[in-house]
Amino acid sequence: PAEARPAEARPAEARPADAGPAPSADGYVMYGVAGRSWVALGGPVVPADLPAAAAEARRAELAWRFREEADRHGAWPVFYQVPPEQLPLYVDLGLTFMKLGTEAVVPLDRFAGEALPSKWMRRARKDGGRHGLAFEVLGAAAVPALMPELRAVSESWMGDRPTREKGFSLGRFDPAYLAWSPAAVVRREGQVVAFANLWMGAPGTELAPDLMRHRRDAPNGTMDFLFVELLRWGAARGYARANLGMAPLAGLDARRLAPLWARAGALVAERGEHFYHFRGLRAFKEKFDPVWTPRYLASPGGLALPRILTNVAALIAGGLSGVVRK
Repeated sequence: PAEARPAEARPAEARPADAGPAPSADGYVMYGVAGRSWVALGGPVVPADLPAAAAEARRAELAWRFREEADRHGAWPVFYQVPPEQLPLYVDLGLTFMKLGTEAVVPLDRFAGEALPSKWMRRARKDGGRHGLAFEVLGAAAVPALMPELRAVSESWMGDRPTREKGFSLGRFDPAYLAWSPAAVVRREGQVVAFANLWMGAPGTELAPDLMRHRRDAPNGTMDFLFVELLRWGAARGYARANLGMAPLAGLDARRLAPLWARAGALVAERGEHFYHFRGLRAFKEKFDPVWTPRYLASPGGLALPRILTNVAALIAGGLSGVVRK
């Protein structure tokens, strides 16, 4: 369809929305559609307990099915935010690459026990206590009852910001979506002043905050307090790492001989700071001393690439109008 749609979880064989039941349940591709682009969020997802060789083979099979299905519908296959170790797979699919930015992953072994790895984190906890802040992680079943408070926080956060709600690769306030997962909340005098919904794997793997919001009148340092407590909470429950998400357009080189897309991305990062706060986002994540890993866009290249990038931007912004205005 011409309009951008939110990302959807598709079954093991990527198929149009009106297709029947999935032929298997041992993997899937999540993707959204904008224009002629079928944009997969990350690479194919396969069971975590598969042996490495079997996982690689299954991932390749899913990627090829997705590419072939897109081709049958006259669409371009696009894989968004893929990690560097999967790039050989997309070479085999005949796709080209564009660096999107870097992803921050925090090892949680440093947060085990009461000790914290840095002075500013200890101060954040102390300041949070001084301001009367209390941290809690709610199970998904408890989230719907709290939705009015979460909505009030979100509306306060949006306020007069120069951008509107995004989507696809970024969390957005959607009650049905938020009710699907646990949420970390910070209360002050019983009122929720900040929250983040959580994507959580099995213990021993990864947890990731997605949509993060706070009230404009929340005490200074509220989000620092939320994240420090969340990392401690994850470590105490056996999670190995916390994924803080991507710093978009970070690490792109603006040198004269750099690829055109890299120079264009560096320019967007510089000129778009007022709207998207690229530098501030990276600086916030950098405080947690993460491991930074590049993330790439894999897609057809050549003359199709500008249209693909426009489609991806429209998908994230909820339509082309969201790319250029609130």
